[in-house]
Amino acid sequence: MWGRVYMPDAGKCRVYKRIAAGGVNGGFIRPGGMALTERALSLCAFPPGSRLLDVGCGTGATVECLIGEHGFLAAGVDPSFPMLAHGRAQNPLLPLVRSDGESLPFFDGEWDGVLAECSLSLTRDPDAVLRECRRVLRRGGKLILSDIYVRNVGAIPELRALSLHSCLKGALSHDEIMGKLRNGGFVVLAWEDHSPALKHFVAQLILSQGSAQSLRCSLTDADPPDGFRIEQAVSRARLGYFLAVAEKSASARCA
Repeated sequence: MWGRVYMPDAGKCRVYKRIAAGGVNGGFIRPGGMALTERALSLCAFPPGSRLLDVGCGTGATVECLIGEHGFLAAGVDPSFPMLAHGRAQNPLLPLVRSDGESLPFFDGEWDGVLAECSLSLTRDPDAVLRECRRVLRRGGKLILSDIYVRNVGAIPELRALSLHSCLKGALSHDEIMGKLRNGGFVVLAWEDHSPALKHFVAQLILSQGSAQSLRCSLTDADPPDGFRIEQAVSRARLGYFLAVAEKSASARCA
């Protein structure tokens, strides 16, 4: 089933490990949870038995649903050993592989669909991830992408300067995301704004961490955490959350 094997070092995203351990959002460590994934699946209309890959699968909660509730042939990859170990402890049969999105351990054209839900903004090289997603998709295969995005592009440098372990630091603008998809060899079929889901998720995080201050401590290396600076940067960025569906283009040309 799987061609190449790649075992990178796991990244350190402490807040996501704590969220997984705390059972926030039913184990789905992203805004919208499985409900937003279901929306994406309805847009793609994958037939039963389709092969779907979850890039940045975390504990594998989505993979489990794709297999158990939809009858898809699904698998997940994630660079974090602790996250994968947590998922395997819950379900040892889950097909989870330790890898990152920049070098997926699969053959060309192996998958009907790829999901990257709230994971692209966490990667070191989003362009490389999108190229890899395109490579492992069959012709006409679909990419499901959901993530935070910046509605005030002027605030992006301020976000980049923060000492954070989260998707906030890697958030892109709508135009940047659309450009990367086009350059990565995709045709965008749908774009939807789901920003209310982000607000709800942040509220859940604060409750799970006990306070906004505790959440900020989980997100940053700064000691003490510069909460005011983080809050100002996030406020100016006017963060939103989106769902996009794109199709692997027929052209082999991509930047």
